[in-house]
Amino acid sequence: MAQAPSSSKQPNFYDLSGDGIHITYATTTFEGPPVFIYHDASQTKKLTDKQIQSVDTEAGTLVSVTINVIPDLATTSFSVLIPRVSLSTSDTANITTYGITTLHKTTFFGPRQGQNDVYSVHQLQGTAEWRVFAAAKPGSP
Repeated sequence: MAQAPSSSKQPNFYDLSGDGIHITYATTTFEGPPVFIYHDASQTKKLTDKQIQSVDTEAGTLVSVTINVIPDLATTSFSVLIPRVSLSTSDTANITTYGITTLHKTTFFGPRQGQNDVYSVHQLQGTAEWRVFAAAKPGSP
């Protein structure tokens, strides 16, 4: 007798930490657009919608945000590689992945001579979850 195919949900919420960095990333929220929250020892940034860049690659989904801008000196971005995860019997799975903090060196006159991007790699661990997000009804608290 053939077995029925198992239904598989895709995660829409990620909670990851490592090397003093903690991120939460929701691909959808109560309000609708994605939200990325970045926290380290010196700052907390909440980024939404167009502030989040997401690109599907062979290695997984690369999600990037800008976390600091110093005009005419440098911009810092953080990227996390979101692995493919299937959730069939549970709404949560443990995952391990990598985040990359990138210092993009700039000047008033444009790119500097030599390498302009400096990378720091961080191993991150946490959970990938499937959550139900319902839009708030107008007039509700």
